[in-house]
Amino acid sequence: MLKIRTPKTPKAKRALVKRAPKLVENAKKTLILHGTKTSNVLNAVLGQIFHLKKGLAVKFSKKNEKITPFERSGEASLEFFSVKTDCSLFVFGSNSKKRPNNLIFGRMYDHHIYDLVEVGVENFKPIESFKYDKNIAPQQGSKPFFTFIGEGFESVDELKHLKEVLLDHFKGEVVENLNLTGVDRVYLCTAISSTTVLFKHCAIRLKKSGTSIPRIELVEVGPSMDLVVRRHRLPLEGQMKQAMKAAPTQPNKIKNVSRDEIQGKVGKIYIPDQQVGGLALSTKMKGFKRKRREGKLSNDMRDDLSKKMKIESQ
Repeated sequence: MLKIRTPKTPKAKRALVKRAPKLVENAKKTLILHGTKTSNVLNAVLGQIFHLKKGLAVKFSKKNEKITPFERSGEASLEFFSVKTDCSLFVFGSNSKKRPNNLIFGRMYDHHIYDLVEVGVENFKPIESFKYDKNIAPQQGSKPFFTFIGEGFESVDELKHLKEVLLDHFKGEVVENLNLTGVDRVYLCTAISSTTVLFKHCAIRLKKSGTSIPRIELVEVGPSMDLVVRRHRLPLEGQMKQAMKAAPTQPNKIKNVSRDEIQGKVGKIYIPDQQVGGLALSTKMKGFKRKRREGKLSNDMRDDLSKKMKIESQ
């Protein structure tokens, strides 16, 4: 379990409030890091992913020996980095003889690992290998299209899971209104087989068509690579049920409270009938000692009468 210290300064309190759950969440950031050994191809792939997600990504350059996402003992360091950087997505790269050019795409929930997809990178082509007009290059902050071609994305569990993870990693910020000029790129994912997906990144070129709807042309701008699915881990049932809970869109209505234009907020208070006769009152108070009070009055009256009789007799 991660130990989170209580904030001691106003700045730390504001940072925790900013990271707290919200009705409308901030855009998800991606943590990019690599293991003890990486190849030149893998370093280039991690750099290209950071370039595609610039502004919503944090990249570590040092080696990380203790991170093994698929093992329970190797999750602590990754979850610690997730808390420090406030990232809910991560891409981890490693290279070994058993798994060369290995990439792990993962998602976090409450800074704990939610699910994982491990893929191998083959036939990688960087952005620099494509020649195109730089004016049509995708701009930072633009919204991409996604196209998934192949029946495997609907029938194969591994590809269905990879589809969800890729959408979550590259979709950017969630917006309600969209400008057509802001959609200037598309990710093409083609299922070649039950385990291999061809991943391409293209720019959208709008040309005249003689109608109000422009003609669309795709220009490949890179990167391009084949993703071979090796392992994947689905979330636990309890964790998935908790993560899928939707926040209420409208606050719960408060009973017996209304608003008036003149009086403002008006509330009704209901008080049950009070049974005064059945109340248990204390009898030790001086006000309830009737006999003592009456006896004192009678003694005072007798003293007054005796004084008057003495005066008259004299």
